[in-house]
Amino acid sequence: MNDSTPVGGAAPALRRLLALLASGAPAEDFAEVSADARRSGASPAVLAEVEEAARLALQVHRTLGQHRRREAELTALFDTAGDLAASRDLDEVLKAIVRRARLLLGTDTAYLTLPDEEAGDTYMRVTDGSVSALFQTLRLGLGVGLGGLVAQTARPYATPDYRTDSRFHHTGTIDAGVLDEGLVAILGVPLLLGSRDGSKVIGVLFAADRTPRAFSPEEVALLCSLAAHAAIAIDTAKALAETRAALADLNAAHAVIREHSAAMQRAEEAHDRLADLVLRGGEVPQVAAAVASLLDGAIAVHDPDGHPLTGPSDPAGTGELAAAVADSRASGRAVRRGGRWVCAVLAGQETLGSLVLHGRGELDDPDRRLFERAAVVTALLLLLRRSVAEAENRVRGELLTDLLTAPERDPAGLVLRARRLGLDLMRPHVVLAAACADRARLAGAAVRHLFGSRGVSAEHGEGVVLLLPEDPAAGGPSAAARSAADRLARLAGLPVTVGAGGPATGPAALASAHAEAQRCLRALRTLGREGDGAAADDLGFLGVLLGDGHDVDGFVESALGPLLAYDARRGTELVRTLRAYFDCGGSLTRAKDVLHVHVNTVVQRLDRVQALLGRDWNGPERALELQLALRLHLLAGGAAGPGGCGGPEGGGGPPAG
Repeated sequence: MNDSTPVGGAAPALRRLLALLASGAPAEDFAEVSADARRSGASPAVLAEVEEAARLALQVHRTLGQHRRREAELTALFDTAGDLAASRDLDEVLKAIVRRARLLLGTDTAYLTLPDEEAGDTYMRVTDGSVSALFQTLRLGLGVGLGGLVAQTARPYATPDYRTDSRFHHTGTIDAGVLDEGLVAILGVPLLLGSRDGSKVIGVLFAADRTPRAFSPEEVALLCSLAAHAAIAIDTAKALAETRAALADLNAAHAVIREHSAAMQRAEEAHDRLADLVLRGGEVPQVAAAVASLLDGAIAVHDPDGHPLTGPSDPAGTGELAAAVADSRASGRAVRRGGRWVCAVLAGQETLGSLVLHGRGELDDPDRRLFERAAVVTALLLLLRRSVAEAENRVRGELLTDLLTAPERDPAGLVLRARRLGLDLMRPHVVLAAACADRARLAGAAVRHLFGSRGVSAEHGEGVVLLLPEDPAAGGPSAAARSAADRLARLAGLPVTVGAGGPATGPAALASAHAEAQRCLRALRTLGREGDGAAADDLGFLGVLLGDGHDVDGFVESALGPLLAYDARRGTELVRTLRAYFDCGGSLTRAKDVLHVHVNTVVQRLDRVQALLGRDWNGPERALELQLALRLHLLAGGAAGPGGCGGPEGGGGPPAG
């Protein structure tokens, strides 16, 4: 019996399959495992298990092969980009591209043709894997053969067998060259320059086999990517050649030549550095630092509201900066205002922010264009960051909706999901409930408000909910609500009302904090405070009633704190006197009888109360708040005293000043 036969079950066959996977064996060997099990007389159950395992192993084998192939493709593309950045030798770059095209597609040969404008045809520029001298010197007329059709239509074409394919215009010369090389399957893609609508074909890149073959869409896309690199290399070489010709023509003006050469060198350096930063996934601060070093100044990047994202803040303030950004946007150029250069960072008609250059006087045209190009690169990075943030926020928003609607269903699962998304629900968070007349605009404003932070937002109910990590230095929930109401209103262009709850930790507590934030939001709207932001602590006694924790001690301290502290220091009875005054309906005569003191003593004590609490202590709202605080203080165990004029708590006590 074969040693791989599953004698005691499927385990030996499974181990054999794992060994084949580990060794990178060819796909044919996996089918042999099932065949051996069948020949060994394995039971139907064991045979079914082995066949299913072999199927899964083949699937894993194919997936690993796809990953390795994709990794090789990406590596080749990055290597090609590195060649473009590091080399100025067009021949070497084109040879590397053609060689990589052949290796990645696994073809027998690869080659590249370029147009000859004087002769009106195309010629072989680079070949790799070719063995025919006739083929290497072949010239193709426009519209002739597969390559001529690619150049004429600016579209890729592939054929599994060129010799029998009637789509192309065959000629004796071309067919003889193809036959001499022995080519059968050919894929050709155009080298394009310019925009999508006004693109120009400057050459054709080919990959070909000497046996019939169908090229997959992935292979076509890969060859198109390599062709794009080749087009850039050719265009860059032409640009450099034109620059050298211009410098030769201006040989009499050495000073101008040197200045122009320096400008070109700086532009190349800037292009290489910015391109390298973008390719390596650089962020806005890195781009700002690179441009600052190139322009010998200090670069600051501001958001649309004028707040600095990186670099120094603007000493003139956001108002003057906003005017400069408006001028730059209108002119489409960088403008000089107040000793610094300002360039709007735009994406279409949307202003994403601004770039500010400090410490430079006049900018010559190349430096000015470099500064403006840096604004374009910054816009691309900001758009990329915002797209990523919006995508992440959508996923986090789904989590937030589940957290608020059913926190008790699976709290551990919610915490785990949040951790995968970079949120730690076991850290204190502030919950904000925001509402305005247009929920869709508010939702977009919330995403921009949280951009760059660890917060998350989601549409919920009739408004939007925001979850922010607690920042004690920022002032707590009250400050967070006020700040959010102000900035969301500016971003949405509408008044936004925000209620705050928390800080809270864990799914259940966060859901309760959201309920408290909603109550605060309703209270603000009921009180006519549209466009305001507040937490329960900001609403006085309403906050005590609305707050989820009902912080009675905090409310009493906020209302009566100065009186309690004064009584504790001086041994006076200001709190007792105030309670008696309110219990007696504001009558000084009745209050002095309850307190057993002279009426002048009551007046003096109330004057002291006014000095400590302010002149509005006896106004309707403040009086109601103070009476509630006095009652809560008494219920919480405060010093006993008269509970009313002639009430059950009436009584004496030694007079005190």
